[in-house]
Amino acid sequence: MKTIKDIDIKGKTVLVRVDYNVPLKDGKVTSDLRIRASLPTIEYLREHEVGKIILISHLGRPEGRDDSLSLSPVADRLGKLTTRASFVDEVTGPKVEEAITKMKPGDILLLENLRFFPGEEANDPDFMKSIVDATKADLYVQDGFAVIHRAHASTDAIKNYLPVYAGLLLEKEITNLESAIKHPKSPVLIIIGGAKVDDKQPLIDKFLDKSDHIVIGGKIAADGYKPTSDKIYVAEDFDEDAEGHKLDIGPLSTSKIASFITDANTIVWNGCLGKTEDPAYATASTIIAEMIGEKQDATTIICGGDTTGFVENLIKVHPNLHYSLVSTGGGASLEFLLGKPLPGLESIKE
Repeated sequence: MKTIKDIDIKGKTVLVRVDYNVPLKDGKVTSDLRIRASLPTIEYLREHEVGKIILISHLGRPEGRDDSLSLSPVADRLGKLTTRASFVDEVTGPKVEEAITKMKPGDILLLENLRFFPGEEANDPDFMKSIVDATKADLYVQDGFAVIHRAHASTDAIKNYLPVYAGLLLEKEITNLESAIKHPKSPVLIIIGGAKVDDKQPLIDKFLDKSDHIVIGGKIAADGYKPTSDKIYVAEDFDEDAEGHKLDIGPLSTSKIASFITDANTIVWNGCLGKTEDPAYATASTIIAEMIGEKQDATTIICGGDTTGFVENLIKVHPNLHYSLVSTGGGASLEFLLGKPLPGLESIKE
């Protein structure tokens, strides 16, 4: 995989695909984890005397231009986390060209939401070429791990116009996930939660031979998942609401999982173990997350949107918790673990 560490970037204009698909409320960013995750790449570029840094991203699922999903609030937050960052509400044309002309070496310019324009999701080469022409970029850095499983203009068509390199976040995600697949240190523990067994069964099958234990919790367990191997432990007791709905795994199951965590040297967790949006049913997931975060000498990977969001919020309260990787990838991390082709990754390798 070609990364920005493999090339001379001094004086170059660099177009960077970041993942700033962050939650907003009342026009403010409510979690800046993904913005902060992009900073190591930005700072690396600056430290190596890059010319200009132009960032592109999507936000949400707009149908055409939608001011409520503008990246303007994201640019405001970025400006508080670093210096010399500005925003323009277009991705092509004279407004972009003028803004770039005014930039000085090391300046950052964030362009508007890519998904305001149909060419992004259509993987339209002409759309991507118009961005390259407007920015006059010399090279492309792919650092949006969460979107590399999509064949979009900013992940796939871009390879037709610029050499593509991995950013530091993308490299970190791939390196950690790859180590869990190819060289896991035993004992290996896989924790699977969530609601949809069809989404998780391929992951269970993939890791059955590689793991020492696979734990099944969440709604999958509550609905009566049937194990196919003695390596698979399915939660056996549950905390219920007044109507008898099983909304969290119980203390017996939590204790059993805790014993697996104590022994494990590699842990991959995908899917919360209860209805964590209700604090009353987040007990098991909290205990498990804290135990994993205290294992400083193990490889610990948290992936899946709900799980990473839960762990990110827990870290805010307990900043001493440490994980090898809290993936920003969501569906991309799952598809990578399953060995599926990822268009954005293939563009880097070509």
